[in-house]
Amino acid sequence: MKTLTLPLLLLLLLTVAAATDMSIITYDETHAVGFKTDDEATTLFESWLVTHGKSYNALGEEEKRFQIFKNNLRYIDEQNLVEDRGFKLGLNKFADLTNEEYRSKYTGIKSKDLRKKVSAKSGRYATLSGESLPESVDWRESGAVATVKDQGSCGSCWAFSTISAVEGINQIATGKLITLSEQELVDCDRSYNEGCNGGLMDYAFEFIINNGGIDTDVDYPYTGRDGKCDQYRKNAKVVTIDSYEDVPAYDELALKKAAANQPISVAIEASGRDFQFYDSGIFTGKCGIALDHGVVVVGYGTENGKDYWIVRNSWGADWGENGYLRMERGISSKTGICGIAIEPSYPVKTGVNPPNPGPSPPTPKTPESVCDEYYTCPMSTTCCCMYEYYGYCFAWGCCPLEGASCCDDGYSCCPHDYPVCNVRAGTCSMKYNNPLGVRQSSAFLQLQTGNTEAKERRLLLKKNPKGPRVMFSGKTGAYSRDKITTAELVRFRYEH
Repeated sequence: MKTLTLPLLLLLLLTVAAATDMSIITYDETHAVGFKTDDEATTLFESWLVTHGKSYNALGEEEKRFQIFKNNLRYIDEQNLVEDRGFKLGLNKFADLTNEEYRSKYTGIKSKDLRKKVSAKSGRYATLSGESLPESVDWRESGAVATVKDQGSCGSCWAFSTISAVEGINQIATGKLITLSEQELVDCDRSYNEGCNGGLMDYAFEFIINNGGIDTDVDYPYTGRDGKCDQYRKNAKVVTIDSYEDVPAYDELALKKAAANQPISVAIEASGRDFQFYDSGIFTGKCGIALDHGVVVVGYGTENGKDYWIVRNSWGADWGENGYLRMERGISSKTGICGIAIEPSYPVKTGVNPPNPGPSPPTPKTPESVCDEYYTCPMSTTCCCMYEYYGYCFAWGCCPLEGASCCDDGYSCCPHDYPVCNVRAGTCSMKYNNPLGVRQSSAFLQLQTGNTEAKERRLLLKKNPKGPRVMFSGKTGAYSRDKITTAELVRFRYEH
């Protein structure tokens, strides 16, 4: 793995520090398209790599990603030079992905064919003639919107949209903003929704109603991957809703009325490059109405005569305007921009939450990871052999990841969802020849458990693995320690 020299590292850090936002690598917009040299693009790419902690596994993959980065950079430059667009694009964390890769990893609304035939129609927010609505609304200012979260590469946008809407109506009804568990929906809402493979907000509202409530994200935290439903946490019903309803479809005025009363779950098409690289301003970019992403409308307003929606995304605070975007409001099409007015829905809450149950019952304690009959690792870690001889491990280490893959160097390990080790590159990938990966965890914790005699027996075996005192059983796959005498242990202790 290449090591950056100190001057180069300092140069990269200074380059990054000069950016107005550490998550968006800035570039000189006065450069005309085509004037970016490879050196300029390389400098931007290196800064971007440092900022986002990216590394690549496969031979030639960094060059491939650089070419994709350059192509995206060119597109961003071209679009930002268009006059009167009203919004800007930036080199965000998706800058090394093709649009196809971005779409496959970061959207997650189920196809329309799988949606309900019967919707929860309601006239609650139907517009009335002569009705007056506030000129602007921002539920963030009212304390009804939690800090922006990040779904990662799990297609769980539907869960984040649902939870944000429930958090909002709960705060409006009770005066308390309680952050709730997206992971409970990912793990447990499986009648129709499919975790990281997509879902619908209406189904998720139904789950919360039928379950009698939902847990907090502190008690049932987000992992960014599909997991087994924790029944103990599922029964911790901290916040409830009474029902859910759909906003009248294809009606931006109805959506405005709804958003004036509470945060609203909406589905949009987010697959275009303009959305992928959105940085700031009122979004008027290219998009259709093939709904593929769940977000939340948390308000609306007007800037320089242009109306907009305030939309909370779930891609972290390093995307867009601190995790939000403003989308054009009041366009000529009844669908609204990117289909925002097609399928809006919201939870209904009038009652109070159940009495505080206190901490949920403890999940049955996960047993320690058993390495062999003498050694264990703490729970939620993985035993990895640091020194193996003739099929037997003489020294164990504890990888600080649960269900990890142990690498052949006897020093590193990879998370279970990136199980393929690339020891030379120091990275982990999802599968062989997959270029996208993460850095390996290293420096196993040396085991301290196990009794002293067991440790000394192991050292003695290691010292003389072929001697007459050691037998290897092919049937059991283990060494027999029966031939090691107490006298030999005494001598070994004296010698060491």
